[in-house]
Amino acid sequence: MTRLPPPVAIIWDWDNTLVDGWAAIAAGLAAAFTEHGLTPWTQDQVKARVRRSLRETFPEIFGARWEAARDTFYREVRAQHLQVLTPMPGAEAALRAAAALVPLAVNSNKQGPLLRAEAEALGWAPLFTRLVGAGDAEADKPDPAPMRLGLVACGVGASPAVWYVGDTALDMQAARNAGCSAVLLGDAAHDGGVGHANPDAVFASGHALAEYLQCLAKPVPTGQI
Repeated sequence: MTRLPPPVAIIWDWDNTLVDGWAAIAAGLAAAFTEHGLTPWTQDQVKARVRRSLRETFPEIFGARWEAARDTFYREVRAQHLQVLTPMPGAEAALRAAAALVPLAVNSNKQGPLLRAEAEALGWAPLFTRLVGAGDAEADKPDPAPMRLGLVACGVGASPAVWYVGDTALDMQAARNAGCSAVLLGDAAHDGGVGHANPDAVFASGHALAEYLQCLAKPVPTGQI
């Protein structure tokens, strides 16, 4: 893993990076699967399998019925996602430490309106220049299109000095596709581990990342004369 350059902007994944919203996602999938005669996934299976956006994966799962399944999924998620939403450990500390340094954005495969509603509910929306969700760009993560929207909002170009922070190998791929540094948060145990994710850098938790960013904010002591 390489040494990270100091960031000029940080773009974040959302689910399982900043928030735990798996209960609502699992409930939405269970409702869609049951309605269409499929066996629902367990929550562990949901965590291991949910990576790409719904508009990419539902046609593969449900075929011609995917739009009806989509409507069922979103109806169930909207009914409960704000009630079960929980910040990941250290996430708010990491966000606030980062916001004191550089502009921030989000690139998530959660539907844009759901993403923005969750950020508002947590009081985090003002921390970001833009919250980009699935459907907001012409293609979804790991395509670089949504990352480019975040870069424009942050007022920077793609470079290793832009960090993309996520929790899966797909997030690391998205970072590299956009020409940014791939920063893993957590151990990616739900996604084959750190080796499979192959990040440029890894932080064990939001607390560890917050501490690192706070150190970057400290002025370098000048030498004694």
